[in-house]
Amino acid sequence: MATATETATVWRGPGVYSADELSLEQYHADIVPGGSLSSSGARALLDPGCPAQFDYDRRQPQLPKKEFEIGTAVHSVLLGSGADLVVVDAEMWNTKAIKAEVADIRADGHIPLKPSDMQQVADMVAAVRAHPVAGPLFTPGSGTPEQSLYWIDPDTGVTCRVRPDWLKHLPDLTLCVDYKTAVKADPEAVSKAIAERGYHQQDAFYIDGIQQVLGLPARFLFVFQSKTAPYLITVRELSDADRAIGRAKNQRALRIYAECTKTGIWPDWTGPTDSIPYISLPTWAATREAEEYLK
Repeated sequence: MATATETATVWRGPGVYSADELSLEQYHADIVPGGSLSSSGARALLDPGCPAQFDYDRRQPQLPKKEFEIGTAVHSVLLGSGADLVVVDAEMWNTKAIKAEVADIRADGHIPLKPSDMQQVADMVAAVRAHPVAGPLFTPGSGTPEQSLYWIDPDTGVTCRVRPDWLKHLPDLTLCVDYKTAVKADPEAVSKAIAERGYHQQDAFYIDGIQQVLGLPARFLFVFQSKTAPYLITVRELSDADRAIGRAKNQRALRIYAECTKTGIWPDWTGPTDSIPYISLPTWAATREAEEYLK
């Protein structure tokens, strides 16, 4: 959560905040008095997460993960917004001096990169620019990067927030283009990632937020890029049926968040109970083993 000073100097109510006005760190710290719910928060409240874990995690400072630095670096160059990239002129970061330099760069909020990593970032951005679909979507100057949008959910009264990667405004329509890097970016892998990471919830949450704040119809487009050369790209739009599932999950998460905020009780997976619940094997395991052993 943000400090009282940060909240007092930044928060001015629901609406649009530019990337210059509100940093990514402030966005994640949550500048809203009393708290707000993001798409990732809505996903964390539901299985396999739970309110207790969500409440703990949001109160802890989240350190940047080193394995995400390449993706974050590509994101920054592609969108022209985000952390500065600093090349450390060494391919091996195993000396005390280099480790200290890398630590200082990260402490300053920048991304340290090896020369080969910087070349990879440049090659990945070039692949996006050359892609027949993704390239025009991210044409420099044709969209707005990393705006933060805040609104009040009409059903629960919960303050919600999103930070779209790239908003491309067309006549009577806003395109929300979401860029993700992945180990695999083929359509089957993308489909699995959407299911496993709840990206259908993100899709619905962002569309609803954009329409609430900007008052225009919105479409959400996924741009997945492989982190392995030649850095192939898959661009997809979610089906209406899958988006409806994501929206229904978001609505449940909003109700849970509203209730937990009201009561101050953030339960774990089990919740209050006087008995020890039963647990079962996964359906696939029970079916397979029953066929083999219960003959």
